[in-house]
Amino acid sequence: MDKRHLSKIKRRDVIARWLISIGGVSVIFCVLTMLVLITCTALPLFSGARAPLLTRFSLPTSVGTRVLAVGSDDYRETGFVLDERGVFTFLDLRTGKCFDVASVFAASDPNAAAAPSQPPSLDIRSAPRLLSAAPQSDLRFSLLWDDGTAALARVVFKSEFTGEKRTIAHRLTTPARFAAQPGLTLCAVALRETEDGGFVLVGLLPDQRLVLRRMNEDGEEQPTAFLPDVAAIPATITAFTVDRDGKELYVATDKGNILRWDIAASPPQLVERVNAFPDHRAITALGLVFGDVSLAVGDAHGGISTWAPVSLYGEGSKRRLAPIHQLASEGPAVSRFLFTLHDKSVVSVTTDGAVNLDHLTSERHLLTLRPAPALTQMALSLQGDTLVGVDAERQLCLWGLQNPHPEVSWAVLFGKVWYEGYDKPAYVWQSSSANDDNEAKFSFVPLVFGSFKATFYGMLLAIPIAIFGALYVSQFTTCEVRSIVKPTVEIMAAIPTVVIGFLAALWLAPRLERAIVGVFLYAFTLPLVFLVFMALWIGLRRADVVRRVERGYEFALAVPILLVAGLLAWAACPLVEQNLFHGDFPLWLFQEAGFRFDPRNSIVIAFALGFTVIPIIFTMSEDALSNVPKSLKAASLALGASRWQTVWHVVLPSASPGVFAALIIGFGRAVGETMIVLMATGNTPVLDWGPFTGMRTLSANIAVEIPEAPAGGSLFRILFLSAVLLFLLTSVLNTAAELIRHRLRKRYGY
Repeated sequence: MDKRHLSKIKRRDVIARWLISIGGVSVIFCVLTMLVLITCTALPLFSGARAPLLTRFSLPTSVGTRVLAVGSDDYRETGFVLDERGVFTFLDLRTGKCFDVASVFAASDPNAAAAPSQPPSLDIRSAPRLLSAAPQSDLRFSLLWDDGTAALARVVFKSEFTGEKRTIAHRLTTPARFAAQPGLTLCAVALRETEDGGFVLVGLLPDQRLVLRRMNEDGEEQPTAFLPDVAAIPATITAFTVDRDGKELYVATDKGNILRWDIAASPPQLVERVNAFPDHRAITALGLVFGDVSLAVGDAHGGISTWAPVSLYGEGSKRRLAPIHQLASEGPAVSRFLFTLHDKSVVSVTTDGAVNLDHLTSERHLLTLRPAPALTQMALSLQGDTLVGVDAERQLCLWGLQNPHPEVSWAVLFGKVWYEGYDKPAYVWQSSSANDDNEAKFSFVPLVFGSFKATFYGMLLAIPIAIFGALYVSQFTTCEVRSIVKPTVEIMAAIPTVVIGFLAALWLAPRLERAIVGVFLYAFTLPLVFLVFMALWIGLRRADVVRRVERGYEFALAVPILLVAGLLAWAACPLVEQNLFHGDFPLWLFQEAGFRFDPRNSIVIAFALGFTVIPIIFTMSEDALSNVPKSLKAASLALGASRWQTVWHVVLPSASPGVFAALIIGFGRAVGETMIVLMATGNTPVLDWGPFTGMRTLSANIAVEIPEAPAGGSLFRILFLSAVLLFLLTSVLNTAAELIRHRLRKRYGY
């Protein structure tokens, strides 16, 4: 051959080798880059909380001696302190200067105009002194004076815009006042506004009795009621709280008792009494978490536990308080709680001055602050991103809380979690609900389970059809039939999956629901018809004309077998359903067997997903089977083996690496399928292997949730984490499959 031509061939080979290498490396680089990008988006989920100190300044000398409450707006521009005179002093958090003061005694009209920009002069020399100001989560305060008067005060911040300039207006209101009652000296109060516009006051007396007072929306007070049964407990009340609607009262004692009262009833009813701790340790702090379902309990050993009403004895039993979360265990006693208004985070303060930030659902300890000197009062902003406090040296301190994803942990994503309203820990995915008070539930287990369930049912139908079809086409039929069947099956792979999902959801599912009994009958009529046919065929095959069908045209006999079996199942379906299932199989299944029948169930997925996977498995398996050397088959036949024995013991083992690769690729195709499972499964994230229920897969969940996920939020990043999980899942499966395929090639290599 001409040397010039040989050099040209070599040069082209080098160029081709480099192009192929660059292309392969580029593909690997792109895949790894995508993995890095989605991983970087998901990693902030597990970052810790931070609380940088924003400002610290001394309080003005005009503030009273004792500061009873503190707070700030959500923009970190305006703060306030409440002193023992009942005076709110409003401060500019940027400069530390006082720009307004307001007295509780002068703020009786809830619709009063915003406070002036210049501090007025107040005559408060004759006013009683505040004993306590119990804060609530929405800048409300239950106030108690030394003369027995109680009131509910509220600070309201409102953003106002003049052109492009924003200002924060503030207003102080006292929606309710309860006058002092002769002979009743209150030690502490909890005052709440009810749903109907009325007010409820619960007060603690020195003799450990609790007094209940109500006021309607017109300001008319109802007769005072007492809760005398509490005094019969041989313990001292250490804390009590009322839910935001004024319906339930929780009381804690120094012997570890928790009592729950229904104060909306007339007369009030003691619902239950719980011994919270076996060692009867004292309960030192009590508070209702956002949503008013869970009760946060702090004890003398530094422990923080969450209690919620649970049906301990099954569905329908009376709900009782039970511990569902345990946070800290040892340390100084917890003195008080602060709660956010947007998640289940809690700020706890211990007796040694430490400030701890935890999340109740995920049981994550997020942050610990140890300000020096210790804080005497503190509060959270409404958004929960600002912590403001006053220390022992009368300095106001402001921290910015950076706590973006407190509800996420590995235990939440892959473990059982005891959520509010559930009777036991469970794997649950529920990213949103109709009520913002409900906690988001981010368990990957139902999604991973749904992915494997959909794949299992799809492969259950696809594997036998594809493998036996490939065996028949490659080893038994004629070349003419093979040249028609194989391209036809390959064309099936070109059908868009959205079309298959559409047909499965809107056409197949309703018909399958009406004929579900016939589908199961078909599993019995098909082998029955086949056995009858084979018995007849033994006699018919003696004729030469009939025996010609066995030479590559056996598939023609399968058509009448399938049709006859289908007709028998269709004819028997109404009779069987009427006599055995009272004419309605889905209703019978629910009433008698306790199983739910979803129209878009696993059987629908088996047909739709199996139809999608069959072409891949069939084509690759047929290629592997056809590439087995003919010398191996000829040797087997020469030794006296039948065609089926040759296929089963020689051809199939030799082609097993290729067949196994086909199965794994089909499995990966089914796991990553999105449109079919999105449209035809019902997208219910349940843990149920039953064929009559649906599922939600990882891929479908991403498609469903990502349009509604706020960018940078927890749900947004969790969806990216699920994409990483799906990527790793398919990578591990493909790697394992490749290793197994290499072992098969070494064993059955040719």
